[in-house]
Amino acid sequence: MTPIFKTHPLRRLAVAIAFAGVCALAAPGASAASAAAQQIAQHFSSVRTMTGEFVQFGPRGEQTGGKFYIERPGKIRFDYDTKSGFKVTSDGTSVVVENKKLNTADVYPLSKTPLSLLLGERIDLSGNKVVGVTEEPDLTTIKLEDKSVFGDSTITMMFDSQSYDLRQWTITDAQGKDTTVMIFNVRQGVTFDPSVFAIDYRRVNQLNRN
Repeated sequence: MTPIFKTHPLRRLAVAIAFAGVCALAAPGASAASAAAQQIAQHFSSVRTMTGEFVQFGPRGEQTGGKFYIERPGKIRFDYDTKSGFKVTSDGTSVVVENKKLNTADVYPLSKTPLSLLLGERIDLSGNKVVGVTEEPDLTTIKLEDKSVFGDSTITMMFDSQSYDLRQWTITDAQGKDTTVMIFNVRQGVTFDPSVFAIDYRRVNQLNRN
């Protein structure tokens, strides 16, 4: 199964731990949409560390899962289950997508992926990045697009309307295909050993020479 951040060249990352089908969003006025999105973004920015489990649903109905780890700013790791063989790691500078089955490792600058938007010191959802916001009693849905980062892909994120906690995200690629990630058993405010987000660049370089 293709990992969430790997959907098509370079923008294959348009992830994580990025956001079950994208709904048609009836957006309010631009200023109201941006205000609601920014309120959630401020809360999400305040969460410095997070860990939990995820289930990913691919565009052909394929399903896999695993564990994820986030440390702001810039660090994330998705450990897919053994049968998948994928692992995605960002150390704050680069994002590495490992395929253990094929023994490959693709490297991308963090700044050129949607992860940079979600893992920044401060998340800014102002301006025209937000193209739709739907507020319901239990969930608030925010749809984002930014051609300079996502290309023709979009990210739709769903947050708990009361706690503002992130629940799931869907990435829709240029062909209209969705990849959805749902997260659960989430813990915040945890402490990670630096090795959790370490990237062995020597090994990555060796794999890329083969």
